[in-house]
Amino acid sequence: MSHGSADAGLTTPQSTFYDEGRFGRMFPSLPPFSADTPSIRAALREVGKPGGIMDAGDDLTDPLALIVDPALNTANPNNPTMTAGFTFVGQFLDHDMTFDPTSSLARRQDPESIRNFRIPALDLDSVYGGGPGVSPHLYDQTVDGGRTTFLVEEIPGSAAVTCDGTPRYDVPRNSQNVALIADPRNDENLIVSQLQLALLRFHNAVLADVKSDLGSGYTLEEIFAETQRVVRWHYQWMIVHEFLPATIGASLTDDILTNGRTFYGWRNAPYIPIEFSVAAYRFGHSQVRPSYRGNFGTDAADAAQQFFALFFKPGDPNPADPDDLRGGCRASRRFVDWQTFFDFGDGRARPNKLIDTTLSSILFHLMGQATGTPDSLATRNLVRALTMKVPSGQSVAKAMTLPPLAPADLADLVPHHLEKRTPLWFYILREADVQAGGQHLGAVGGRIVGEVILGLLEGDSQSYLNQDPEWSPTYGTPAGFGMTDLLLKAGVVGAL
Repeated sequence: MSHGSADAGLTTPQSTFYDEGRFGRMFPSLPPFSADTPSIRAALREVGKPGGIMDAGDDLTDPLALIVDPALNTANPNNPTMTAGFTFVGQFLDHDMTFDPTSSLARRQDPESIRNFRIPALDLDSVYGGGPGVSPHLYDQTVDGGRTTFLVEEIPGSAAVTCDGTPRYDVPRNSQNVALIADPRNDENLIVSQLQLALLRFHNAVLADVKSDLGSGYTLEEIFAETQRVVRWHYQWMIVHEFLPATIGASLTDDILTNGRTFYGWRNAPYIPIEFSVAAYRFGHSQVRPSYRGNFGTDAADAAQQFFALFFKPGDPNPADPDDLRGGCRASRRFVDWQTFFDFGDGRARPNKLIDTTLSSILFHLMGQATGTPDSLATRNLVRALTMKVPSGQSVAKAMTLPPLAPADLADLVPHHLEKRTPLWFYILREADVQAGGQHLGAVGGRIVGEVILGLLEGDSQSYLNQDPEWSPTYGTPAGFGMTDLLLKAGVVGAL
């Protein structure tokens, strides 16, 4: 997604005031990791360039081989503890918390001058929009007058290319294939788009149960509100009990829940720290695979009948049904079989990549970037840390009274003079590799991510952690509620 300028000035003032709906700083007294000079920009471009030290060097000629051939994964190993779908759960959560369409890579900015167009909470406003009254295009006008039920649409021809012969569904689209959803970023790729669909259908399934449970004595508005609460609380429970432990480690999750937050607080209302949005929470970029199995097609045992594709493939000649996993398209084969992405106990799930400083080569030539701006995701992340004046990983570790990484752990940055003032995003990726073998975040990154996510839930007066912290899910199993339970209840898991 392209970005414009927030205002006409070259710089914006910096303060320690945090206001609702704004970005801010967790460590406002720390200096930026570097002054913004031509030499430091050149060094960051060198670190993040295609073929540079962060590029896995993937052979992108065969999407299937990238998944099944161990020899093609040695430079960018798989994560044995996390399945591929959690990369996109993380992306979905990011879009639920933050939306900044204004910031620029070219100018120095203070994050507190940038409006967050998303409410800083995990409340699914990226799904519900403004509700049936404000966002009627999201809701099915043929059911309850458009006051309760999300609109979803069948994919024409999909039944003929599925294992079980049943049709699959897509988010609603207009005549130009633009997704009619509350956050357009959730149509950036096929997987997150189908995850958005799963949340729409989860709401609709829960709605049927709420209608049955409450009976006829309640208004449609009351039924919708109760459905929304149930959906939100299950989603939040999954974040706390499944996503966070997998991402930051179970012990750190328990520590923050038990002993509280140390570094993330607010004056008026929760805000999004720049250390989180520009650095720590971008760990998911390291987890992206170069290719995925989108679905099993008509035969779960025959790879030739299945849909394997690169994550992105710039220049594909067929925009209506490209041979990659970009979003913004509808065709019979463009649906997801979730058995590849989450563990349903059938042995078909695939892992994501380790959290480390190696990114899949597919991310070094992004599509749709403005002329003159870098198309390497690594370069963009590093330069954004410069324009946002993010502190170094070493200074944040010191502020947290944590031992910094040893010089030997950052030896590859010596030629770029960044080994002692390491951009926080790179530092957190390397820390995860050094401290946790890349399976989850390390001490600095895990603390930032854990405190912000749990803090947003604790700062939301309507979250289950505030309303009823002892609440347990209605759906799922006695062990709890996770993504597989959400997908099954939503009815989006086809038989193979």
